[in-house]
This record gives sequence, C-alpha cells and structure tokens, in this order.
Amino acid sequence: MAILKPFKGIRPTKENVLKVASKPYDVLDEKEARKECEGNPLSFYHVIKPEIDFPDEHDHYAPDVYEKGISNFNKMLKDGVFFVDDKEYYYIYAQTMNGRRQYGIVGAASIDDYFNNVIKKHELTRPDKEEDRKNHVRYSNLNYEPVLFAYPNLPALDAIVSDVAKATPEYDFVTDDRIGHTFWIVKDDKQIADITNTSLPPINVCR
Repeated sequence: MAILKPFKGIRPTKENVLKVASKPYDVLDEKEARKECEGNPLSFYHVIKPEIDFPDEHDHYAPDVYEKGISNFNKMLKDGVFFVDDKEYYYIYAQTMNGRRQYGIVGAASIDDYFNNVIKKHELTRPDKEEDRKNHVRYSNLNYEPVLFAYPNLPALDAIVSDVAKATPEYDFVTDDRIGHTFWIVKDDKQIADITNTSLPPINVCR
C-alpha cells in the first residue's frame, strides 16, 4: 500500500500569495518566465527558475544558478514572505477552470514507493531535466514543486475532502490565466490520522 504522511508546510502569507504564485517550472522557458514576473521579486520563478536572474547566455545548469535559487528562497523566508507551519498537516488544494473544480490532498509520499513501483511511473523523462530538478533538491534540501498523483475512488477520503472544503479557505484567488486556486488546511487530528491510516492502493504519477 502507498504511504502518505502529513508535513510542516512552508507557505506564503495571505497578502503575498498572489505575488508568489507561478506556473510550473517547465511551462515557460526562461525568457517567458523573466517577462511574466518582471517587476515582481516575489514570484516563485526566482526560486524554481533562478536562471531568469542571470543573462541569457549564462549556463542554466551552472552551480551558481542553483545557489541563486536557494538564496532567493532564503531571503523571502527571512523577510516574512514565507513561514513554516508549526505542526504537520495535510492540505486540500482545488483548481477551478472553465467552471470545473478538481480537488486534491497535499501530503508527503514515500520515495521508496516510487522505487518499488507502488507509485506507478507515467512516462520516461529526459535525463537532463531529471538532473536539473535533482540539483535543485541537492542545493536547497527542499521539494519546490508537488508531483500530481491519481488514486482510485476512496469514499472515506472524499468525505474528508468534502468536510474540510466547507470551511473558509486559507487562500482563494484567481491568477491571470483565469484559473482559480483554493487551499484549506486539515487541522483536525482525527482527520489527519484517518488520511494517514487509509489503505492507499498503487497510485499513478500524472506529472
């Protein structure tokens, strides 16, 4: 069975969340990302695509690029743009596009489940891109971006998601691509334990 655990999230403050929000690192190239966050030093692109803070001709895979990414993150953490939750939580995250909303549970998965094929791999990825992402983790010791998993229908989990989503969300905003982002924290100890103890069958990596 797949393992899922709560964790202490590092999150932006409510007043900064819209400025911090960015698309995934591989959606835009460095020139597009540089233009998108022009004039916005709080964009998370400065962390996940720190090459935007260097000239075009700079080697995107040079050590100083990765060092710049964690330096940018540490500055934002020091400046209070981000803070660390004081307890291990699960989080509920919903995206809304064209009137359709999809929910997900944010938690910590086991790397061993990936290697032993409990988490099913969805595609062969490019070695250079894999090495780039691994270098970000090596330099920062942080998991900058989530991996999206799909799991079979589990009514017990659906009930928890539905119950948590009745509360006022922690974040609720729409980005300039007209996608809505809504985020709740699972704070109830019993719900946290129930999610952790749910028997998850093998799950699939979607991206």
